[in-house]
Amino acid sequence: MIIYNIFPRLAGALSQWGDHIGRAAELGFDWIYVNPIQKTGASGSLYSVADYFAVNPAFLDTAGTVKPDDQVRAMTAQVHAAGLKIMTDLVINHCAVDAALTGAHPEWFKRGPDGRVANAACDQNGERVVWQDLAQFDFEHTRDPEGLYRYCLHVVEHLLGLGFDGFRCDAAYQIPQHVWRRLIQEIKARGQHTTFVAETLGCTADQTKETARAGFDFVFNSSKWWNFNDWWLIEQYNLTRETAPSIGFPESHDTPRLAAELNGNVAGLKQRYLFAALFSAGVMLPMGYEYGFRKSLHVVTTTPADWESTGIDLTSFIQQVNVLKKCFPVFHEESPLNILPSSNPNVLLMWKASTKHHDEALLILNKDPWNQQEFYAENLRQFIQAGKPLEDVSPEFQLEYIHQPFHYALRPGQGIVLVTSRK
Repeated sequence: MIIYNIFPRLAGALSQWGDHIGRAAELGFDWIYVNPIQKTGASGSLYSVADYFAVNPAFLDTAGTVKPDDQVRAMTAQVHAAGLKIMTDLVINHCAVDAALTGAHPEWFKRGPDGRVANAACDQNGERVVWQDLAQFDFEHTRDPEGLYRYCLHVVEHLLGLGFDGFRCDAAYQIPQHVWRRLIQEIKARGQHTTFVAETLGCTADQTKETARAGFDFVFNSSKWWNFNDWWLIEQYNLTRETAPSIGFPESHDTPRLAAELNGNVAGLKQRYLFAALFSAGVMLPMGYEYGFRKSLHVVTTTPADWESTGIDLTSFIQQVNVLKKCFPVFHEESPLNILPSSNPNVLLMWKASTKHHDEALLILNKDPWNQQEFYAENLRQFIQAGKPLEDVSPEFQLEYIHQPFHYALRPGQGIVLVTSRK
């Protein structure tokens, strides 16, 4: 999955998404991911859904006569016509605290000590975060588990009927595995090629594996937060890679903009997208990253007026990375991966080898997006199992010949991508 995230509050009315869809297709993405477009509660947060079967008026053309659901179908049809698939958030861990559902089915919700509907919450960096605008569903102790399950199934069926091909399952780890297993199996048993992706960020590797075993097609990984030095990411990857393939990203709608964190450092933006794309089977990019946007995507306050003019254009680079990812099977599967000793601690040397095909790859990545770094290896062949020559397929500055010994001055943030085959 090579995913482009259209953030609805930045994109505006559904009828205006054509340019974003076309750009995603031109850049080589094969999926569009859309955050929730359902009607929200009073807080206005995209993830505080008040009515699962109504469209948020902020994304509708109200002047015409086209029904809201048909406006959504027209948008998903446009995605399909461009040769892409489209997924949206499935938010069934919670709903808006002021949703009519809390009164119609009080037995479906968790309760606090005072008897009131409990708010959704999670642990972030050891701290308890509570969302006052969210009401937590109670899948484990509700008196009506079948009714709650059937309601969630109806939500899925409704979204599929609008033309969506898959779901990013929000806070998937907070919903019992047996619920997901039944839901996923029931949908897929109908012959529908529906993709389910688990949002498991913040989980331990064991929690991620446990969630993925419910039948998810993909999970999200935490490569965005890796410092290129510690071992935790590689350990997590190796613990979970055989359970479900993962999706990496350099930033998301939940994180600060990387361009803001790097003060507009283009080399760093390229470095992080290249690594995310090659590290794991899937990759996701939020809209605006390709132009170095700095304003965070906010689920309440972002509007189309927040579109930025930055003078940065990474579209050619992103397109080349996506082509590279598609061309070599080793980059679209979770395969054995190792970090090898490097002559320069500021240079990452990463090896990947496909078990389903014959590909092997070496990534030589300058960890430093600000300064040039020297890399030296007596013989690059010592790092691979294949007998065929190494080929440079890097998105930029390709080498026509790989010299031995290999000595190269890496530009700031630059990555050299070498591939070979054991066949």
